[in-house]
Amino acid sequence: MTEITFKNNPIHLEGTEVSKGDVAPNFKVLDNSLNEVTLDNFKGQKKLISVVPSIDTGVCDQQTRKFNEEASQENGVVLTISADLPFAQKRWCASNGLENVITLSDHKDLSFGEHYGVVMKEMRLLARSVFVLDENNHVVYKELVQEGTDFPNFEAALEAYRNI
Repeated sequence: MTEITFKNNPIHLEGTEVSKGDVAPNFKVLDNSLNEVTLDNFKGQKKLISVVPSIDTGVCDQQTRKFNEEASQENGVVLTISADLPFAQKRWCASNGLENVITLSDHKDLSFGEHYGVVMKEMRLLARSVFVLDENNHVVYKELVQEGTDFPNFEAALEAYRNI
């Protein structure tokens, strides 16, 4: 079982770990209108998947904004996934004036978290992480942030995304 920290407290991660070079597993999440979304919805596109514990917090807010601003010029899609309720994600997007951000909720059954090994057992939230997938869903970049309140390595993730 993988372990990280959150506010310097040990946290155990559950699920199947995904590594660089793997074919990314499919998952089932909800969009802001409660429609089911899977990895197959983005078939043939490169993907930057930004995973945050809760969109309503400062670090998660900044992470979501940074990836969407920096990667929006690329031919691909940026997904932000959290265990927040779809209603909270929709409210966050509306209150921040962000119309093109794709936020997806793993609240219902933690499908993404379980398939990617990022469920924080003690909190029932997703661990801060970044996955970059090519058009064929091969994992070309993965970062599991060791301290949940820290930022991911934006530059490394964006470089991997741009170089697909």
